[in-house]
Amino acid sequence: MGFVRLRRRNVSSPCASNMTTFRLLFFTLCAPGVLSFTPMASVYPQDPALLIGSSLTATCSVNPDHGLHAGSLYWTLNGKRLPSSTYSILSPTVLSVTLKNLSGSRQRSGDNLVCHGGSGHVLAGSCLYVGMPPEKPVNLTCWSRNTKDLTCRWAPGGQGETFIKTKYTLKYKLRWYGQEKECEDYSAGPYTCYIPRDLALFTPYEIWVEASNQLGSATSDVISLDILDVVTTDPPADVHVSRVGDLEDQLTVRWGTPPALKDFLFQAKYQIRYRLEDSTEWKVVDDMGNQTSCRLAGLRPGTVYFVQVRCNPVGILGSRKAGIWSDWSHPTAASTPHSERLLTGSCDSKAGQQNSTLRRDLKQFFGWVRKRAYGCSGMSIKLYDQWRVWLQKSHKTRNQVLQGDKS
Repeated sequence: MGFVRLRRRNVSSPCASNMTTFRLLFFTLCAPGVLSFTPMASVYPQDPALLIGSSLTATCSVNPDHGLHAGSLYWTLNGKRLPSSTYSILSPTVLSVTLKNLSGSRQRSGDNLVCHGGSGHVLAGSCLYVGMPPEKPVNLTCWSRNTKDLTCRWAPGGQGETFIKTKYTLKYKLRWYGQEKECEDYSAGPYTCYIPRDLALFTPYEIWVEASNQLGSATSDVISLDILDVVTTDPPADVHVSRVGDLEDQLTVRWGTPPALKDFLFQAKYQIRYRLEDSTEWKVVDDMGNQTSCRLAGLRPGTVYFVQVRCNPVGILGSRKAGIWSDWSHPTAASTPHSERLLTGSCDSKAGQQNSTLRRDLKQFFGWVRKRAYGCSGMSIKLYDQWRVWLQKSHKTRNQVLQGDKS
């Protein structure tokens, strides 16, 4: 059917450029100043779907009653005039255009192929949907924040770009007897759907994604899961990092249990990671178990560290599978104390000679302790703490004696 819109210069698209805004409305164009339901022209084919690389010949047929000749017409594609070398006059009232090796549509709502009269007014148009059929969606994963909801995310197959509007639908059902349902909330982001309620526990679900557009359809592999096996949490709350007295190479990290799961019987595994202020390399402490505090040892004195914590719930309502790691908490910063040895130095060469053998032995022994104190190993850190406190007190005493002698 032929259609045009109300006269408006330099805008000649019969296709919607944005489906969420207003659609351009086309009306019948008749002789000047006269409205009629008789179309002045029509374009064929109407709104075809074509594979990338295809060729197309379209025709614009004008109503002979309006006295227009095919030789006075011309074509535009997305507002750009097409060369006359692509035209053919098939009859006094029919002008064709041939497009070869078509590229993917520039907008998902279709490319605008428009037939114009000699004065530039729009006679008729068609939307061209040039693209690819979707490939099988991949990497479908799902998780629950509170055992009552489910969020699923996937990736489009292949290179992901189809160039035309492609619909993705997440479907799910109970494995043995459930009725197939469709997820309805896609507001969380692209290739993501959220199921807020009405999910069964202790029963596996089958979940899959269907992709479709005007050129074809594809279905992902089906995954099977129990809601209790894919529970995750928000990051641990109230992460605090503080110094351990005057110990120059240690920090204490404490955090709270994720609030969303306090009402459920579960054990949690925690991980800590930390890095220097001027570094992008994280070190991970992953032997935390269910404790909500940790002592980091072997750090650099007088240095700012960033620390993060995450949680993995285990054994939710008796599930035997590990849950899914939460996101990392927001980085929390703290600094270790400066080393007194670096700040005060020593001016007594005899005292240094008397202690050189002892220091050498202690350095070798506690070097061994320090290697095994990495992370949160309780016994090694306790022994290391005792040595550090003793060593720092001995430095303070010696410095006080030296300063007294000088005075």
